[in-house]
Amino acid sequence: MAAFWHQRGRRQENGGLGSVIDGLGSVFDVLLANARLVLGVSGAAVLAIATLAVKRLIDRATSPRDEGDPKAEQKSLEESWQDLALIKTTPKPPKKQRREDLSEPLLSAARPVVPGEALNARGCSAPVGAPQVKSSPLRCLTLQEKLLSHSSQLAVPEIQVSLVPQLARSICTQLQNFLRSKCPELPFGRLFLSGALLDGLEVLAADHIHLMLPVALDTGLWSLISGEDTVVRNPQYWMIKRVDLGYFPRGCSPWDRFIVGRYLSSSVLNETLHKLLVASINWPAIGGLLGCAIYPVVASRELKLEVKHDQVELSITLFPVVEMEDKVLLAVPPEGLVENLWLESFYRAEVSRVKELDAGDCGARQLCLRILNGVCRSQPSLHKLGGSPVTNVILHLSDTALDWAEESLADRFQQVLEDLVASLEKGVLLSYFNPKINLFSGLLEEEIDEMGFVLYRAISEPEVLLK
Repeated sequence: MAAFWHQRGRRQENGGLGSVIDGLGSVFDVLLANARLVLGVSGAAVLAIATLAVKRLIDRATSPRDEGDPKAEQKSLEESWQDLALIKTTPKPPKKQRREDLSEPLLSAARPVVPGEALNARGCSAPVGAPQVKSSPLRCLTLQEKLLSHSSQLAVPEIQVSLVPQLARSICTQLQNFLRSKCPELPFGRLFLSGALLDGLEVLAADHIHLMLPVALDTGLWSLISGEDTVVRNPQYWMIKRVDLGYFPRGCSPWDRFIVGRYLSSSVLNETLHKLLVASINWPAIGGLLGCAIYPVVASRELKLEVKHDQVELSITLFPVVEMEDKVLLAVPPEGLVENLWLESFYRAEVSRVKELDAGDCGARQLCLRILNGVCRSQPSLHKLGGSPVTNVILHLSDTALDWAEESLADRFQQVLEDLVASLEKGVLLSYFNPKINLFSGLLEEEIDEMGFVLYRAISEPEVLLK
């Protein structure tokens, strides 16, 4: 009793702090007594734990310290941190359930963390008799699973799939109207779009598309000559020769103005169209009408437009195209002095053949092609392999490998890599539709070596191409 009155006297000496604490204690007792009625069972438990921690802090702050104990201050600090941790780990009362939450699946309520269990979670041994939870081992994905997972990441954003063709067709219409009003004497055909996006083979982003401008020729006044029969000795190109000049002199064909040495010059036609695109068309007005900015590329040898929209940035390349004798010829002359050559394009035939084969056996050739196109696009050293070279390898392989089901995707993918490496070692990849054409003829030796090195490493570990 003497100690009690001595302690009480010291509290009264501290400016009446003892009476205040006694008052707080009474308030806490009243709250605890009525907490269950007001807050419920869980709310009362929360309030009880918090109140206990606060009362401990107040009692420790007002209790006398032993003058001779040098560790008393350090001990009180440690106990205070423990009490604060107790408050922080106090479980929150569940929120009131809403009507819309009733349709959601119920989850088991989380149990509050006990200090002893927290120590076990940090690495200490669990108490005897506690159930042991076995961690599931990491599952190693097969190449088949990695390819299927990677293919889902190659999808072009939906906004680009819908917006890019719509924007390109609007520009196509404006360009068609301009050519008809500016050059009514030239029988250009109806412009149309082409490219991997329209064929479902585009990957990652729809940032380029082709605009084909048909050049309608009178077959009675023009004939084709293979490039291998000319001085260039290249079967990939053709020349379009003006015939019967004795009976039908110059001027009988509206395309005679583009003749150089009796041959329809792809270079002269491109130069004329380039001047029209750069200097004659009011692209700012057209862009304002379509809600975008359109810029013709002045320095490019190609007929190219750069389009900037709020949601996409697009590159449109214009190709004058001649279709004669079941051949598709583009006005893409090679670099050099020869300006009358037209490049034969097999793109339409290649894509049609791949789709036809897949339709016949429910194959995964298009899926394999999309994955490989994505690999070539993401690897700078493999850019020139994307598109036609990869498509031709798949077509050649389809003649020998008959199982193209989705379950065999990994095997076919591995075979395509092996065939590409073998072709790069020889420096020869024959066109599927014209075996006289070597698709690697335009590559430098350094480019072939670099591509071969990358793919050779990928044969033993093809997963590196999917990163």
